[in-house]
Amino acid sequence: MKVLITGTSQGIGKAVAEIFLKNGHNVIGIDRQVSAIDNANYTHYECDVRDYEKLPIIDDVQILINNAGTQNEEDIDINLKALIHITEKYGIQENIKSILNIGSASGHTGAEFPEYCASKGGVMAYTKNVAMRVAKYGATCNSIDPGGVLTPLNECVINDEKLWAKIMDETPLKKWATPEEIAQWAYFLTTVNTFCTGQNILVDGGESINYNFIWV
Repeated sequence: MKVLITGTSQGIGKAVAEIFLKNGHNVIGIDRQVSAIDNANYTHYECDVRDYEKLPIIDDVQILINNAGTQNEEDIDINLKALIHITEKYGIQENIKSILNIGSASGHTGAEFPEYCASKGGVMAYTKNVAMRVAKYGATCNSIDPGGVLTPLNECVINDEKLWAKIMDETPLKKWATPEEIAQWAYFLTTVNTFCTGQNILVDGGESINYNFIWV
């Protein structure tokens, strides 16, 4: 499969790229940072997803995974508007097999920073819109909406012993996901799944059961 993934320099995006490469797929990454992935089947474009005029020409994408995102940095522009542009440019076409958006549990609960929640809530609605439009190609579109994930973006709370203890008190499984665990979901939903579509799937260790977001 020809797989396009945004935000592949670290965290979830890097783990998703690696699981596809491990299974023999051709992967293209777009990220504003350089890539640490060294694989003959991987092509990297160093580009900000907001730089619409600089986005590369990539034809016949079969799997699109919108992972690039941020927190407290023009969240709506990056997490939602750029995701929409990437999808319309590369995903809405007859060769597409699956589109997956990486959302957030906060899109369901609203229990985080205002603009971040709004951006991820928009991703949830847009996922359903795209699912209806790519169905004519026999393609699926879903979102994975993680809770806490052990990524560099979250190190400010992971490394704070007291804050981390509070977070674990609110998390039924008493752990956060690794990027590799989220990557397994991404791989299943885009390569194995052919029938589930238009769904926003919570993968949050039970975090949303409590509806009590802790950061400070």
